[in-house]
Amino acid sequence: MPIKKATSSSESPREDTADTKPKVAELLTTLDAYMARQGLRSTEQRRVIVDTFVSAQSHLTIEELLTLVKKRDPRIGYATVYRTLKMLAESGIANELHFGDGFSRYELREALSHHDHLICTACGIIVEFEEPAIEELQEQVATRYDFVVTFHRHELYGLCPSCRSSGATGLSTAPKRR
Repeated sequence: MPIKKATSSSESPREDTADTKPKVAELLTTLDAYMARQGLRSTEQRRVIVDTFVSAQSHLTIEELLTLVKKRDPRIGYATVYRTLKMLAESGIANELHFGDGFSRYELREALSHHDHLICTACGIIVEFEEPAIEELQEQVATRYDFVVTFHRHELYGLCPSCRSSGATGLSTAPKRR
């Protein structure tokens, strides 16, 4: 499922476009440099996993990525996918996310863009959004308290429009995949 993105509260979620290709190329260059520093080889299996991960553009668990990878190369196992995702996170290519459901999810780090998440507690859909007003407010709060923010993660949990219209209660705390 593609990542849904919204750039402000007044816009609908949008799909990724071709403008992400230069960012992906930059990230892959970073990965190559990281692997060289660590003395890691670029194997065919790693390339399949990385290509599949980058193409998926979703918040994937290890199991979900393994399912996609096995469609391309059934010989690749869980341990190889696990180690490759950990390498992607350590190199800064992927972000490891925890949405309270007991699973680590991974997303491609966007080279030049920060975003936050809306997570539906009924169906598990994850919507990425950018909201300049929130970013500005965070800066104002940090300034008021003479605090230098080096990192933050903003996650909002609730019900998506589809689940609200179907009468879902949203009492589940575990996001599910559609």
